[in-house]
Amino acid sequence: MEGKLLGIALYLIVIFYLGLKAWQRTKVSTDYMLAGRQMNPFILAMSYGATFVSTSAIVGFGGVSGMFGMSLLWLTFLTIFVGIFIAMVFFGKRTRRMGLALDSHTFPEFLGRRYNSKFIQQFTGGIIFIFIPVYAAAVLIGICRMLEVAFPAVSYGAWLVIVTALVAMYVITGGLKAVMYTDAFQGSIMAVMMVILVVTTYSMLGGVTEAHQALTDMVNLIPEKLIKGGLTGWTEGPAVKSPIGLTIYTTIIYGVGIGVLAQPQLAIRYMTVPSDRELNRAVAIGGIFILLLTGVAFVTGALSNVIFYKEFGKISIAIAEGNFDKIIPIYIDKIMPGWFSGLFLVAMFAAAMSTMSSQYHVGGTSLSRDFLEQHVKIGNSGSAMKLNRLGVTITVVATLVWAWLLPGGVIARATAFFFGLCAASFLPIYVLGLYWKGMTKTGAKVSMVGGFAISMFWLLFIHLKEAKPIGLCEALTGKVTLVADATPMSWMWLLQWVDPNVVALPFSLCLAIGVSLATRRLKQSHLKACWAGF
Repeated sequence: MEGKLLGIALYLIVIFYLGLKAWQRTKVSTDYMLAGRQMNPFILAMSYGATFVSTSAIVGFGGVSGMFGMSLLWLTFLTIFVGIFIAMVFFGKRTRRMGLALDSHTFPEFLGRRYNSKFIQQFTGGIIFIFIPVYAAAVLIGICRMLEVAFPAVSYGAWLVIVTALVAMYVITGGLKAVMYTDAFQGSIMAVMMVILVVTTYSMLGGVTEAHQALTDMVNLIPEKLIKGGLTGWTEGPAVKSPIGLTIYTTIIYGVGIGVLAQPQLAIRYMTVPSDRELNRAVAIGGIFILLLTGVAFVTGALSNVIFYKEFGKISIAIAEGNFDKIIPIYIDKIMPGWFSGLFLVAMFAAAMSTMSSQYHVGGTSLSRDFLEQHVKIGNSGSAMKLNRLGVTITVVATLVWAWLLPGGVIARATAFFFGLCAASFLPIYVLGLYWKGMTKTGAKVSMVGGFAISMFWLLFIHLKEAKPIGLCEALTGKVTLVADATPMSWMWLLQWVDPNVVALPFSLCLAIGVSLATRRLKQSHLKACWAGF
C-alpha cells in the first residue's frame, strides 16, 4: 500500500512540475490551443499515442479480449496502419499546412474555415462538446475502477472526484502545452510498464508458444452463452455472422480502427509542429508505442483466462463477476508481483490522465472557441484565454456527471461510440476537404448532418447495446429495437449487432460526393487561400 502511494506521489510531483512549466510558457491563445506550434517529433508522437491509447484501451478493451479472445489484435494492426501511418502521412501533413494557411486553432475551426462556414464550425464544436464527456467518462471510469481495487478503503465515487480534480488543475491552467508535456512523460511510463507486463505474463506461462497453446486448449471452458453468441475459441476469430462477431468486427475493430482518423483531439496535434519533418519522424515512434500498449493489453487480457484458471479454477469472466472492466485490474492486483502492481497503477494513472487531459482540452476549446466566441464578443487574447479555461471547466464537470451515471462494463462501448460518431459526422468532409477542391460548402453541411443523424438513429433504434439501456425505441414502439421481432439469426435480426458506423459512414460519404457534384463550388480565391501552403 505504501509503495503504491509513494509511486503515485512521485508521479504527481513530476506532472505538476511539467504543468507549471507549461503554464509559465502559455502566454497567448495559440500557446493554449496549439502549444505554440513548436513541438518536437518525440513529444508529438508520445502525446498522440498517449491520447489515443488510455485506460479505455488497456482496461476496457483488454477486458473485452479476456472475454472474446485475441481477435482484437486486428484492432492493433488497424490502429498502427491507419491511426499512425495513414493519419500522419496522408492526413497530418495536409492538415498542418492548411491549418496554418487558414490560421485555424481547433478542429471545428479548421473545418469551418476550409468550407467558409460558421455553421460547420459551430455544429462540429457542438457535437464534440456534447459527446466527448461520454468518452472521457469511460476513461475516468477505467482508472477509478483500478484505484478502487488497489485502495478499497476509498470509495469509487471519491476516486472519481479526486482524479477529476488532479487532471483539471493542470489542463485548465496550462492548456495544450501542459497536456503534451505531461503526455510525453506519461507515455514513456506506460510503454515501460507494458513491456514488463507482457514479459512477465509469458514467463509465468512458460513462453509464447506454451501460453497460446494453453489458451487454445481451454476451448471447452468457454461459457455456453458465449458459444451461442458466436465465440469459437480465445485464439481464433468468432463467427462473422454472429452477435459477437459483428460486435468485434464492426464496432470494435472497424469503428475504432477507422474512427481514429476523425478524432478531433488527435487531429489538432498535427498543427502543433513547425514542419512536415516532425510528422515523418513521429511515425516510427508512434507505431512502436501503439504496438506496445494495445498489443500487450489485448494479449494479456486473453491469456488472463489461462492464469486465472490455474490459480483459482475460474476463467477471467467469472473472476470479474460479469463486469469485464474489472478483468485487467484484478489480474494486476491478484496475479502480478506486488512491486509491479504499484508501478502499473502509476502507468494506468498516466494513461488515464494523458487521454482525459486531451479530452478536457478539446471539449473545452470546442465550446469556447467554436461556439461561445461566435456569439460573445472577445476583446483581447486575455479574454479569449479566460473563455477557454471556462470551457474546459464546464467539460470537466460534464465528464464527472457522466462517470457517475454510466453503468459498469461501458468503457469499450463508450469509446467505440465516440470514435464511430466522429467518423460518420466528420471523416468524409475532413478527407475530401484535404484532397478535393470540388468539395462544396453545401455538400459538407449535408454530409455532416446526414452522417450524424443516421448514426444517432441507428444507435437509438437498431443497435442493441445502446438502444436497450437508453430505452427510447421501446418507449416509442414497444420493441427494444426496430428489428427485435425478426427471425433469430436472420440478416435483419443480426442488424442489432452491426455498428452504426458501418451504415452511417458510407451514407455520409455518398452525400458528400453527390451533393458536391450537384452544387456550386467555393470561390477560386478561397480555394487558393486553403491550398496556399502546398
